[in-house]
Amino acid sequence: MRFSLRQLEVFLATAHYQNISKAADSLAMSQSAASSALKELEQQFDVLLFDRVGKRLQMNEQGRLIRPRVEALLEQAKDVEQTLIQHKDAGPVKVGATLSIGNYLAVGIMTKLLATHPDAEVSLEVANTETIVQRVLNYDIDLGMIEGEIQHSELNIIPWREDALAVFCAPDHPLASKKTLTDDDLVQAAWILRESGSGTRQAFERAMHGILSDLTVTFELQHTEAIKRAVESGLGIGCLSRITLEDAFRRGNLIQLDVPHRDFDRMLYFILHKKKYKSAGIVRWLEYCEKDSA
Repeated sequence: MRFSLRQLEVFLATAHYQNISKAADSLAMSQSAASSALKELEQQFDVLLFDRVGKRLQMNEQGRLIRPRVEALLEQAKDVEQTLIQHKDAGPVKVGATLSIGNYLAVGIMTKLLATHPDAEVSLEVANTETIVQRVLNYDIDLGMIEGEIQHSELNIIPWREDALAVFCAPDHPLASKKTLTDDDLVQAAWILRESGSGTRQAFERAMHGILSDLTVTFELQHTEAIKRAVESGLGIGCLSRITLEDAFRRGNLIQLDVPHRDFDRMLYFILHKKKYKSAGIVRWLEYCEKDSA
């Protein structure tokens, strides 16, 4: 074989950081060693994988062509390493989840996984749908768990479980005593919503088709808990995933408002890069997610 796994690791790190010094640091190598490894890889095949722009290394078309295959090859190598050195059936997995899923579902799944497999290595990154999609596309995380509906030619988008948004207010809000809300009620209300780019905001806007431009959005907040606190304080009404509101509804801190003529149902999804090797760690995580939704 004319290349080494170390050379491929340097290639991927350089693709990620676009800087040989940062790539070297991430691999605990000297800058000269990393630079030599990348240079040797290119020279062995008489090809350039990056365009040199000052100190920045920008991956070119040839580099983009081989990156998914290099990712897959190194993932398989890591699986072999885990089995040989640590005697594990599954290696580490990097999960990205949107806020509602990450804070209210993924943590519970991780707890169940670690109870059965205490040596399992799972890292969880929480962000909005837009960010998680980009992280999966960049191979920064192994798989995503999202609320938003997306289409992308490079991603496998797998339905996971059903979910629904709920409109809610504080117990002393004027709308709390109404049995059902009309479109006039929705238009006249002050709304506190998630930011654009979030799956929850996307589902809300779809549900409000036809009156969306007439709504008054008083605040846009990035965190579910901040929205709940703002609504509880009487600053307006909100709309979030029902899984994030169940405790507050049970305690009576917040009241669910009935809007029967609007469709707030949605689906939660897994997303994986089509060229990403599905390691044993990824497979095991998916299995535990499916068990949790059964």
